[in-house]
Amino acid sequence: MNFNLWLAFLATTLFISATPGPNMLLMLSHGVRYGWQATLATMAGAITGLSILIGLSAVGVGAILAASVTLFTVLKVVGALYLVYLGIQCWQAGDTLRLPDANANSTKARFQTGLAVALSNPKAILFAGAFLPQFIDLKLPQGPQWAILLASFFVIEISWQIAYAWGGNRMASWLQGGGRIRAFNRGCGAAFFAVGGMLALARK
Repeated sequence: MNFNLWLAFLATTLFISATPGPNMLLMLSHGVRYGWQATLATMAGAITGLSILIGLSAVGVGAILAASVTLFTVLKVVGALYLVYLGIQCWQAGDTLRLPDANANSTKARFQTGLAVALSNPKAILFAGAFLPQFIDLKLPQGPQWAILLASFFVIEISWQIAYAWGGNRMASWLQGGGRIRAFNRGCGAAFFAVGGMLALARK
């Protein structure tokens, strides 16, 4: 593909993926609670969710969302409520790193949470449909270009998810004292509330 376009894509994606959002916040939280290796299940769920969103965008769901205010609103409200639910779970954890819902701490639950958080933002479908095509050179075969862009995107996204989870894991021992765990849980809860609120208020 066009080398300059690919470099521009790498630079943009590195910045966008690194920006704290629902997925990275979740990786940080799970990295603290379970360690970065156990958080691989969360990452697998999130990557699966992102793959589904990109697939939906490819088959035209993005155009449907762009045209339907009602459908977009319903999906974003459902996603926002789920993020608020995660915030409540973090807030209620109190002085422990384990979430109050025992089922939320299993490997299966971590995968499902990663999947749900990735799917919670319908704007990601619109983003995929508007962002990725900008880096396609129409004068060249499109198949190889899409393969390169998607492979690059997932490598960058997975790398940042691992970095956030590893960073969370490094924080875990420091949190074991002075009421820091409670502050961390409330900080995570407030962050999920804020992200959920921004999603609920987001426009297409």
